Amino acid sequence: MHPPKIQTYDVGAGVNVDNKGVRRTVREYRRTSFGLYMSREVVGRASASWIESWLLPELGIVVSDWTWNPGHERDQDFYLDIARVEPGEPTWRTTDLYLDVVVRTGQWSELLDADEFVAAVATGLLDPATGEWALHRATEVVTALAAHGNDLDAWLDTRGITLTWEGHGAARAG
Repeated sequence: MHPPKIQTYDVGAGVNVDNKGVRRTVREYRRTSFGLYMSREVVGRASASWIESWLLPELGIVVSDWTWNPGHERDQDFYLDIARVEPGEPTWRTTDLYLDVVVRTGQWSELLDADEFVAAVATGLLDPATGEWALHRATEVVTALAAHGNDLDAWLDTRGITLTWEGHGAARAG
């Protein structure tokens, strides 16, 4: 069992640093009133070539759109990490809380990694208060998506949030 994954997003330096300390150059950072957008190449991963993510602190999620390499395509439009998102100047930080939601727009949403989440709480990698917060966030996200026909954009629109994408992932732009 691994501890929660912590990433930093150094807007000033134009880098994203993963939980292992690996620094990756970011093509674009964009701040908005509701979050931070990041777009960068995926290096050293056979399944994907690009990732675009929105860090949304008030919702406790990181929304990602992956560009999959041929033969590795996945039947999903968005991947949502339930996370503590901490805005900063110039560096943002996320702590992944194990639970994830995969969305296929207009079709379904699925909660993933409940087993990892339960193990993290049981072994003390997540304290009970953080675990409860993460579980509430995941429940609220899945419920909101279901109430909006599994349409992430429709749900976020009710919150005054419009996500725009550079276009490396699925062929859509905001």
